[in-house]
Amino acid sequence: MRIRGAVLERIGDPAPFAESKPIVVDELDLGEPGPGELLVRIEAAGLCHSDLSVVDGNRVRPVPMLLGHEAAGRVEQAGPGGSDLAVGQRVVMTFLPRCGSCEGCGTDGRTPCLPGSLANNTGELLGGGRRLLRRGEPVHHHLGVSGFATYAVVDRRSVVPVDDDVPPEVAAVLGCAVLTGGGALLNSAKPRRGDRIMVVGLGGVGMAAVLVAASLRDELGCEVIAVDTLPEKLELARELGATQVYTPAELAERRVQAEAVVEAAGNVRAFETAVAATAPGGVTVTVGLPNPEARASISPLALVAQGRSIVGSYLGSAVPARDIPEYVRMWRAGRLPVERLVSARIRLDDINHAMDELAAGHGLRQVIVFD
Repeated sequence: MRIRGAVLERIGDPAPFAESKPIVVDELDLGEPGPGELLVRIEAAGLCHSDLSVVDGNRVRPVPMLLGHEAAGRVEQAGPGGSDLAVGQRVVMTFLPRCGSCEGCGTDGRTPCLPGSLANNTGELLGGGRRLLRRGEPVHHHLGVSGFATYAVVDRRSVVPVDDDVPPEVAAVLGCAVLTGGGALLNSAKPRRGDRIMVVGLGGVGMAAVLVAASLRDELGCEVIAVDTLPEKLELARELGATQVYTPAELAERRVQAEAVVEAAGNVRAFETAVAATAPGGVTVTVGLPNPEARASISPLALVAQGRSIVGSYLGSAVPARDIPEYVRMWRAGRLPVERLVSARIRLDDINHAMDELAAGHGLRQVIVFD
């Protein structure tokens, strides 16, 4: 079938992307879903720094590639052999499918699925191969989703069903921002009663971590500390439940520390800030994606002498089929206002300008809304 999607032609073009135009909205041919695969009509797709990191060259992927990894839509067709999901079922699409049988899948989310990671790196689906052509030439899938398009073919293991009461924009943001930010806290930091919780970097992922932290305040009796360089993000963090807000300079000056610290900015200075702000016995969880060549300076002695630890968390160390339904329950109970993360609704044709907005740190989650 013919679809319309946003194809990244070149990696590392100079900003502003609205002028260099590395992404072209074009028509493509989408193949039929194979066994264990689904055709999904995309309803909403969020822009994330993981998309930007491919555009700017921090994460090298094969091109041309149809971008987009945080999306939601409805099942239109199942491949040969059928599916447990009915036509019309709304699904959240997740960028790290789990085969369920490899060594990585046996770690309860702590490490990624090995076949899933390999497929993502080669621009293929988990079951193998590609379903996208443009003028007869193959186009790579982005993280098994390629959600910046009107339709997508995905592996069944790349989606999690949700009920119709979950709006498409909320469902999309659950698939990456909330899984990553919330999972960094719940699955990796695992705060205890009385722990202070700190989030460094208040983009979509960081603010999602603030939302989840705020939902724990009554249960754990915890302080929620938000850190960012932008005053408007600190103000929003306070509205969303942060009890204290600081710029990095204020944080250092006042020597504020916390037992559970999530770094979600994806740059070295933010990582160093997070480590320095981790209290004795505490844990720093890093989920950002800095340039692969970036290096940080920390004191190993401080880790040993103060019993502190540093943990990496990819996709929030999540098991999407387990974690997304829990976030839906929290949203439905009014404890997790995910819709507050949506800062702008845009058209697919605005994609290059939207990448500039993302690079500048404006807003939280821009969401492409289809039809």
